Amino acid sequence: MLEEARAIGQLAKSGWRPKRTIVYASWDGEEEGLIGSTEWAEQHADELQQKLAVYINSDTNGRGFLDAGGSHTLERLVTQVARDVNDPERNISVLARMRARELTNEKDVEKRKEMRDRELIRLDALGSGSDYTPFLQHLGIAALNVGYGGEDGGGSYHSIYDSFDHYTKFGDPGFAYGIAQAQTVGRMMLRLANADVLPFEYTTLANTLSRYTDELTKLAADSRRDIEERNRMVSERTFEVAADPTKTYVAPKIEDPAPYLNFAPLENAIARLKKAASDYEKAAANVRTSALDASLMRAEQSLTRTEGLPRRPWFRHQIYAPGFYTGYGVKTLPGVREAIEQKNWTEAAQQIEVVAKVIDNYAALIEQPITVTASDRVHQ
Repeated sequence: MLEEARAIGQLAKSGWRPKRTIVYASWDGEEEGLIGSTEWAEQHADELQQKLAVYINSDTNGRGFLDAGGSHTLERLVTQVARDVNDPERNISVLARMRARELTNEKDVEKRKEMRDRELIRLDALGSGSDYTPFLQHLGIAALNVGYGGEDGGGSYHSIYDSFDHYTKFGDPGFAYGIAQAQTVGRMMLRLANADVLPFEYTTLANTLSRYTDELTKLAADSRRDIEERNRMVSERTFEVAADPTKTYVAPKIEDPAPYLNFAPLENAIARLKKAASDYEKAAANVRTSALDASLMRAEQSLTRTEGLPRRPWFRHQIYAPGFYTGYGVKTLPGVREAIEQKNWTEAAQQIEVVAKVIDNYAALIEQPITVTASDRVHQ
């Protein structure tokens, strides 16, 4: 990140100082189980939860397209930065190139239309596999994971071919995308460090949670229909008739019917959050005080529970988690989603109530009135 470091150095010489502190960290033991970042985050947990606004992670980087995941309250920040960074191969913004790739890969016409109409980048939800894990999923610190790739080949990672020579010939010749990465993360850090108010935006999170809830509703309905159809095929001896008569056949058992889950608490909590987010956006538009920072930082932490997820108390975040069986792969609203996938209907119903309460508390935090002085107001 030499280019951004030089820019910060020039600003410092001119007397500029960021309003917030930027801390650089480099971790050891990542491949052995995120040991370095996890031990450090656990050791400094109290201080981090009081002072750390956003954790930005950079893992691998190569030639190609911007790939960004993280807390959905930061979608606007990432979109604005991506609009301002130039793609070194196409000489357009990395945002425009990212959108072109998404449109090319999407086969569904309606989804393509939604992509064109959508102003903001849709951040990937974070699972695990890199050092953002203890910050986001254990401490509840808003996090981003940012990198470039997609044109740098594959198959060399962690092999004898994973060398400096291979990287400079194929991964990122001339380090063009190393510069793009520095420009991207550097802009994010500078804007976070110098903004009058931390650039969190709640509306995008509320809409994302609504989308996740729609997915869960469909998942439960599909599971219920699948069980009904399978039980019918067992009762009508369809599997038995289709089986090879020369081989031993063991008939599957009839499953208990899946109940209709009540998603109303979750839907009501999200509806409250949408209104709170809209009201906050209007109230905060004319305010420029860092006094809001403390409540903005607490908001993400309020999406965690001390008890953590079922059978996984270390993973406290109730919106994002790596799957119990998927390793790196993310599960959103994991308590509810994994219970449905495992057909644990009692737990699914319980987790709907749990997550609804978490989102309700989050909305209540946003609903707190913004108190400002005359000097804090933006003068038109």
